[in-house]
Amino acid sequence: MTDTIDPPEAAPAEPQVVPFTKPVATAPASAPRVIAIANQKGGVGKTTTAINLGTALAAIGEHVLIVDLDPQGNASTGLGIERKQRRTSTYDVLTGHAPMRDAVIPTAVPQLHLAPSTMDLSGLELEIGRERDRAFRLRTALHNINNGTPAFNFTYVLVDCPPSLNLITVNAMAAANSILVPMQCEFFALEGLSQLLKTVDEVKKNLNPNLSIHGIVMTMFDSRNNLANQVVADVRQFMGKQVYETVIPRNVRISEAPSYGKPVLVYDLKCVGSEAYLRLATEIIQRERAMKAAG
Repeated sequence: MTDTIDPPEAAPAEPQVVPFTKPVATAPASAPRVIAIANQKGGVGKTTTAINLGTALAAIGEHVLIVDLDPQGNASTGLGIERKQRRTSTYDVLTGHAPMRDAVIPTAVPQLHLAPSTMDLSGLELEIGRERDRAFRLRTALHNINNGTPAFNFTYVLVDCPPSLNLITVNAMAAANSILVPMQCEFFALEGLSQLLKTVDEVKKNLNPNLSIHGIVMTMFDSRNNLANQVVADVRQFMGKQVYETVIPRNVRISEAPSYGKPVLVYDLKCVGSEAYLRLATEIIQRERAMKAAG
């Protein structure tokens, strides 16, 4: 978590010293599955995965909400939501100034909604770092999301996390059923994974005992690159079945789509990137069914 600076008149205490107060966990029967897309490394495809996985899930019949928790707001921009449209943001929700339902807006993709982000979110830790419920703001905000007016019927919530293990990411992990970890097919792919897994263990121990690793998806894969093939092999050897069979290729269409404010499945449905995300969505649904059967 990032350090905070106390104002001169405040006592010199770290925000995380204040004990957590857990909210009452009484989720309704229709509660959606919450998947946090997290990796403290930047540039590994978190936002791209959130946008395109959300679109793919919607395309196969799911009702999806993407919660943009990155102050840069790239998921919002990538879905064509201009800044003037972000009247209520996830910053307003996590600071307690608005309910999540007020932040939810439809996208151009049927059955896909978004809770947008703004740069205000970068100051969240300074504002709520000493609050007893600081790690549970997102969980509380998503509680009963499907109840009320207008009526929502979300089956999945995908949380796009910032590239750091700060209070925002901890909020996502405390609210999530599971974590999806995008990893770039590069030499340093495994660097930092142990720290992420350690953070997940800490969150399980102290905040969310039901949290699990849903899976690891390898991104930006170039089959012509021997190093990329070796990285995928190494990660599969290290993490076993937690690595999805689907690998997201390095694809020009995937890179171009955000500049048009569209998911790649809308920008070019038949490109290899779109096909990969559809396969990933199918694989995730299959894992969900297996997890429910096992539980």
